[in-house]
Amino acid sequence: MMLRHLLVFSLLALLAGCAGLTSHEALEGQGDPAKWKAHKQQITQLDGWQINGKIGIRAPRDSGSATLFWLQRQDYYDIRLSGPLGGGAARLTGRPGDILLEVSNRGRYRAESPEDLLREQLRLDLPVSNLLWWIRGLPAPESRSRITLDGESHLAQLEQDGWKVEYQRYTEQNGYALPERMKLYGQDLEVTLVIKDWQPRQLGQ
Repeated sequence: MMLRHLLVFSLLALLAGCAGLTSHEALEGQGDPAKWKAHKQQITQLDGWQINGKIGIRAPRDSGSATLFWLQRQDYYDIRLSGPLGGGAARLTGRPGDILLEVSNRGRYRAESPEDLLREQLRLDLPVSNLLWWIRGLPAPESRSRITLDGESHLAQLEQDGWKVEYQRYTEQNGYALPERMKLYGQDLEVTLVIKDWQPRQLGQ
């Protein structure tokens, strides 16, 4: 049960809201910085998507996997995990300031942020607000990052807030180059995300 909740919170970066492009980046790798800047500007405008995929987690005492569904519509989100991990399902819905976590066979919990839920339920501090950016292949804009670009001027590796993110594969959907397989390392955790279906939308125009 602890593993399932850890997975929920470490995954769901949900919703610190979209900040601007400003970031403190140390840039490395073989990519073109100008192309990276253009790519980052395009992907930052992406504020709606639907994702179907799988997530796996390895921790010192346990491991598991689950299917993932993530619906994002500007500041509203609906994220669901189900499958072998924990033997049930978890659902996180809401928008900044009003978040509801529903866990099968356990109950419903409300808080103003995913971080609050994490601290209250697990007594853990994880950079959950960063994943809203990382899932799109972007560094979070409000803290320092070290990024390595691949030959296509997309993120190959990101180091930020004590975490390391490896981007192993991208896919092209509706003109957007988006992560298809990524790994996150940090806090004695290894999280693997495999996105089988990306449906990106730009809703804010």
